[in-house]
Amino acid sequence: MSGWAIFGIVIGSIVALFVGMRLLMVYKIKKLKGKRAPDLGGKMGKSVRKGQPTLFYFYSPQCGACKTMTPVIKGMKGVGKNVFAVDISQDMGTARLFGIMATPTTVQVNKGIIQDVIIGPRPKEALEQLVA
Repeated sequence: MSGWAIFGIVIGSIVALFVGMRLLMVYKIKKLKGKRAPDLGGKMGKSVRKGQPTLFYFYSPQCGACKTMTPVIKGMKGVGKNVFAVDISQDMGTARLFGIMATPTTVQVNKGIIQDVIIGPRPKEALEQLVA
């Protein structure tokens, strides 16, 4: 077997691994929809227990895509909506309860049930529609 053939097999295996990981993540996210939101403490838990529409935004300071979304989400928090920005480097426990596997991830909860889970960045208008 030539060196190029081995190189091709290695590259193909790496690509297959990344595709497989992405498919696993999408599968796990789809399983979350329609399930009860985890039992949380503090303001987050109170909002969920009251059945209010609540938006959880999971981000990391090192995430490039998060750097554009985080100011938008934090601005939404300022208008009194039930919007929670969760820095996973500071609160990994909440991220684990929701099964978060990537940042940015946005989770929409209504009446205590997970309505939607969105992986990746979204424009401001799309985020505002999730809370409306």
